[in-house]
Amino acid sequence: MSIEGKGFFIWKVRDCEGGDPAKIVAAAKASGFTNVLIKIADGQYAYNTDRKSNVDFLPPVVDALKKAGISVWGWHYVYGYNPAAEAVLAVKRTTELALDGYVIDAEIEYTQPGRINAARAFMDRIRRGLPNLPMALSSYRFPSYHPRLPWKEFLDKVDYNMPQVYWEKAHNPEPQLKRTVREFEAKTPFRPVIPTGPAYQVGGWKPTVEDTNQFFESAKTLNLKGANFFSWDECRRDLPAIWDAVGTYIWNKPAALPDIVDDYFSALNSRDPKKIDSLYLPDAVHITFVKAVQGSEALRSWYTNLFTQVLPESSFKLTSVSGKGNSRHFTWTAQSTKGQVNNGSDTIGLLDGKIAYHYSYFHVSR
Repeated sequence: MSIEGKGFFIWKVRDCEGGDPAKIVAAAKASGFTNVLIKIADGQYAYNTDRKSNVDFLPPVVDALKKAGISVWGWHYVYGYNPAAEAVLAVKRTTELALDGYVIDAEIEYTQPGRINAARAFMDRIRRGLPNLPMALSSYRFPSYHPRLPWKEFLDKVDYNMPQVYWEKAHNPEPQLKRTVREFEAKTPFRPVIPTGPAYQVGGWKPTVEDTNQFFESAKTLNLKGANFFSWDECRRDLPAIWDAVGTYIWNKPAALPDIVDDYFSALNSRDPKKIDSLYLPDAVHITFVKAVQGSEALRSWYTNLFTQVLPESSFKLTSVSGKGNSRHFTWTAQSTKGQVNNGSDTIGLLDGKIAYHYSYFHVSR
C-alpha cells in the first residue's frame, strides 16, 4: 500500500489516548490522518508490549485503525549488532500484525565502521521474508552530514525515503526540506521522499504553528506525496497547538467549484439560450444600453437574437472578474462573423446562487 497524505509516528502507544483503540481512531480521523506509523520493535526486542505479562498492546490498535481505512505502518529502531535477529523479529512482527508497511529507523549506530555488511545482511534477509511489503528508510535529513551511514544498502531495497527533517534550534523548515530532497536526488538510488517533521520540544526549542504550515506547504511545492510528524505521544501532551495545526491542514484540498461567471461563459459559448436561462431566476431582470427585459421567455429571446443577429457564430472570452458573495463584475471580449466586442463590461447580482439582475454594456465593432 502506498503512503500518501499526512500522518503521525507513535512511539509508546499507551501514551497516546491512553492506548484506547477507539480514541486513537477518533483522534486520527478528526485530524484527517491517512496513515499512522507505530513502533513495533527496538533492536532484537518487540516494542509496545508488556514483557512481564507478554501482552501485546498493538493488535487492537492496528485492527481498529485499519477498519477505519487508515494505513498502519510499523517502525523499528535497528542497531546492526545482530542484523539477522533484528530481521527475523521485523518479519515476525510485521506479519503477525498484518501491517501495511515497514519502516527502518537507522541512526547513529549505523554510522560506526563496518556497518555496510550489517545493513546488507539485514536488508537481504528482511526482503526475503517480506518480498512484497512496502518499506521505507527513516534516517537523517542531510546525507552529506553522515557519509558513513550505508545509504545505498538500505535504499536499494526500500520503496520510500522518510528523512527526519528536524529543524531543531531554528525555524526554517522550507530550506531544510529543499536541501534534504536535493541531496537525496543526487544519490543512487533515489526513492520518493516522504519527510518527517518535528512535533516535540527539546532544550527550550519547539516548532511553531508557522513552521508546521511552512513544512506542509514546502512539501506540496516539491510535489511530495505525503508528510508525517514525530511523535503523537509528545505532541498531544506538550504541543496541542502543533497537533491542531497538523490536524487542520488540508493535504488534498478539494477542487474549487466553478463560479457562476465560469458557468455563464460556458453557457455563452454553447450558444444555447436555454442553458443560459437556467442560470437566472425565473423573474430575473437583464438591462442593456438598448432595453431591459425580464423573465425567462424574454431572456431566451434576447440571447437568441444575440447569437443569430448581433453576434452570429460567436465565441466569448472572459478577461477579468472581481467581486464575491452575491455580486460579480466581469469584462469580456467576443469574436463573430459580424464583428467583434473589445469592451464588454457586466455586473450581476445573485440570489440563492442564481442571477437576479444583470447589467450589460458592450459595443460591436464591424
